Amino acid sequence: MSRVPTLSSPFLLGFDEIERVLDRVVKGADGYPPYNIERCDRTDGQPERLRITLAVAGFTRDQLDVTIEENQLVIRGRQQDDKSRQYIHRGIAARHFQRTFVLAEGMLVLGADLKNGLLSIDLARPEPERIVKTIAINEHE
Repeated sequence: MSRVPTLSSPFLLGFDEIERVLDRVVKGADGYPPYNIERCDRTDGQPERLRITLAVAGFTRDQLDVTIEENQLVIRGRQQDDKSRQYIHRGIAARHFQRTFVLAEGMLVLGADLKNGLLSIDLARPEPERIVKTIAINEHE
């Protein structure tokens, strides 16, 4: 089956990279850990704020990494098996995860907090500068 590009309009120029990023995000989404994205109340003159909250029960701060790689917010969790324990039943597995969010141009990561098994990451989206530029038209005879 061939895939029809979503950004194939002749009026959308230079969006090839965005389409590749979207493909990569869709292929890497597995559902763990579960997360919420919420819009926070805007205060006077402040940019729009968003909060991503991931359920990471069982992970410590040292087992979590939050990084920005190019225009992507990447959250990684790494747990190690405790070899000293002997389980009669093991229903809680030590697991690794990686969750990726593509950030729009200009998005800022304000910080991250871990509390009660929830990792919250605050983001800000400043208003883009409105730029109008006149292009000179050269005349050739």
